[in-house]
Amino acid sequence: MAMSGARARLPGVHVDWGRLLLLAGATLALALGVFSAWQTWLIADQGDAIRQLHAAQDKVVQALASDIAQERSEVTAALAGVDVSGLPANSAQVLANLKQRLPQALNVELYSAGLDEVLHANYRDFGYAKAAQLMAAPDAQGDPPVESLSKGLGDRRMTMVEPLGSPEKPQAWAWIELPFAPIAQRFNAVSVGSGRLQLHQSTDRGDNLELMAHGSLASVDAEPQGKSIPGSNFNVVAVLPGAYILLPQSVLLAASLTLLGLGGSFYLSWLFVRGPVRRVNDIEEERLSDFTETQPHPEPVKPVAQPAPKPPAPAPAPVTLDPAIFRAYDIRGVVGKSLTADVAKLLGQSIGTLMREKGLQEMVVGRDGRLSGPELAGALSDGLRAAGIDVIDIGAVPTPVVYYAAYRFNTGCGVAVTGSHNPPDYNGFKIVVGGETLSEGAIQDLYKRMATNALDNGGGGSLRHVDVVPDYIERITSDVQTERMLKLVVDCGNGIPGAVAPQVLEGIGCQVIPLYCEVDGNFPNHHPDPSDPHNLEDLILSVKQTGADLGLAFDGDGDRLGVVTRDGEIIFPDRTLMLFARDVLSRQPGATIIYDVKCTGHLKGQILDAGGSPMMWRTGHSLIKAKMRETGAELAGEMSGHFFFKERWYGFDDGIYAGARLLEILAGDLEGRTPEEIFATCPKGVSTPELKVEMTEGEHYRFIEKFRETVDFGDATLITIDGVRADWPDGWGLVRPSNTTPILVLRFDADNEAALKRIKKTFREQMLAVDPTLKLPF
Repeated sequence: MAMSGARARLPGVHVDWGRLLLLAGATLALALGVFSAWQTWLIADQGDAIRQLHAAQDKVVQALASDIAQERSEVTAALAGVDVSGLPANSAQVLANLKQRLPQALNVELYSAGLDEVLHANYRDFGYAKAAQLMAAPDAQGDPPVESLSKGLGDRRMTMVEPLGSPEKPQAWAWIELPFAPIAQRFNAVSVGSGRLQLHQSTDRGDNLELMAHGSLASVDAEPQGKSIPGSNFNVVAVLPGAYILLPQSVLLAASLTLLGLGGSFYLSWLFVRGPVRRVNDIEEERLSDFTETQPHPEPVKPVAQPAPKPPAPAPAPVTLDPAIFRAYDIRGVVGKSLTADVAKLLGQSIGTLMREKGLQEMVVGRDGRLSGPELAGALSDGLRAAGIDVIDIGAVPTPVVYYAAYRFNTGCGVAVTGSHNPPDYNGFKIVVGGETLSEGAIQDLYKRMATNALDNGGGGSLRHVDVVPDYIERITSDVQTERMLKLVVDCGNGIPGAVAPQVLEGIGCQVIPLYCEVDGNFPNHHPDPSDPHNLEDLILSVKQTGADLGLAFDGDGDRLGVVTRDGEIIFPDRTLMLFARDVLSRQPGATIIYDVKCTGHLKGQILDAGGSPMMWRTGHSLIKAKMRETGAELAGEMSGHFFFKERWYGFDDGIYAGARLLEILAGDLEGRTPEEIFATCPKGVSTPELKVEMTEGEHYRFIEKFRETVDFGDATLITIDGVRADWPDGWGLVRPSNTTPILVLRFDADNEAALKRIKKTFREQMLAVDPTLKLPF
């Protein structure tokens, strides 16, 4: 072996390390040059896009300001022609004259010069935003600014407050509602290139509510300040287009790096191609042994055998379906075992096939914060699109936001990918098709379609991503406000409500202390199930330590609510429902109020006393919602913490909205009572929380069937619409099968401890007579 400079010679191998380093350097320099050229283009392109977006922003501001000024001019001219000399005696005549002179107005109202009727109004009925705009008008510098107001889903209006008579000393104030559509059309008509514009409205609380947006959904970097629209409380916020820019945003620097990289690569490549310059005394004379070592004799060529043909690829294994995951009112199983991405995709096709049969085209898909959510939601969307359904993906959101989006986008269809309050290894699907939450037979129909492969597979469905959370928050906060600030501890159990609930509760006027509001699908602190008292221990401690007025807890997907007081008392949901019933019935006398079989016997009397019509029904969110549609009920609730408001809301179960409505009631108490004093008006006996008996899958259903056939409770009244409930004059007991996990659920409630002990003993004897091996927790 011989060595010469950077070149080493081994028998049969020649490696020139110097040339290899040149080649590597040229390659790296080329990569740097290409990367820098790409960054130069991105920086320049983004600069152009930002300039175009700001030009569009200015154009929108000018156009909307002109439209608002024109609208105000027409209103002012109309008001100037009205005789107000006889006010306030002839208010009705003046109002009629105003309406006649303002045919474009959707609504016109007249208020006194001192706005006394606004100051003393019930703001829950009158509207907080409306009251705030009227009360701010006398202090406005110049014309009171134009605002907008939501009158319900899809009905937003532009609102003005104008003085009648002298602006310095008005004789009355006119409230005028005008169509918002021209503003929206003008806003959407301006081209924004690759950026995005948002129309915001500032409020008296310092909030900046997003009213609408226009442009690319890929734009993610909103500027901190919008440009105000003169004459209004509107402003236009520019959302800059996103770009994967890693270098400092300087075209000169990026171009210099491009030239340096490409020039360096060219020079090093030239050196490599040229090769090393050898000196004569560096050249060794080749020896015969070197030649023979590096040039072996060729071996005889052997005929190459033709490879055997490859066997055909095996057909994909059929997807295994576990019928046990298709439950009474949702689909739920263990991820990786009974529930896989393949099952989710087939389910999407099955739902899509059903939608096609019903003439439905769009489906909203959202997911909770579980680790398996992205994969299962993606597979479900793939299946829906394979069936020809267009998918609106709203990302990681609470289940109520999925329901809201189905109303917001007028699809009538939504799937929440959620395991609710189950352990981290569970996940599932809550399904709405054509406005109906699927349950029982409809869910079994989906299973049959999947099992028999009766599925559409034509494809063609589209996918778009939409952020609906700001709209959801604005919808609640524009309708619900607290009359005084309450201090809250909010425990989200690391579930997905942590991303939304604190914003909603702060938006309605409360001070929020977050507890476990970081979304973590491992649920590291406690199980996200507020129906279990053990899961409320940290919340109770936090409320006491912080001196908060109340503690609220949400389950893993945000459709259930738990409540604890400053004293550490857990307010069971059936008592919370009493407050909700009184509030709703004060505006909707005679309305039907539905509650499930696990609720206290005192609830019926409370609903009757408040002037309502009580109805007991089966447990299960989809079953309750179906009964609400059938009966036209305004409110419903379950002992698990599901609350369903039809009055002022949409009728689906929403723990976050229920929390807002509860705080509105507590903070608006006319007697100024504390939450503890208000809850004390809701009667309670001696009761147990939900007690659970674990069983194997399906065994809990078989037990209930046998128990129903053999039970004998003497003179008790039996209710068997959902399990077995026995009512005595002094209390009741219940045992029913859970439809989400293989357990028996029991609850007992009585007027006193002696009655409770007797009822529990009776149930214990009857249950052990059916199965002596049961391990009962009472």
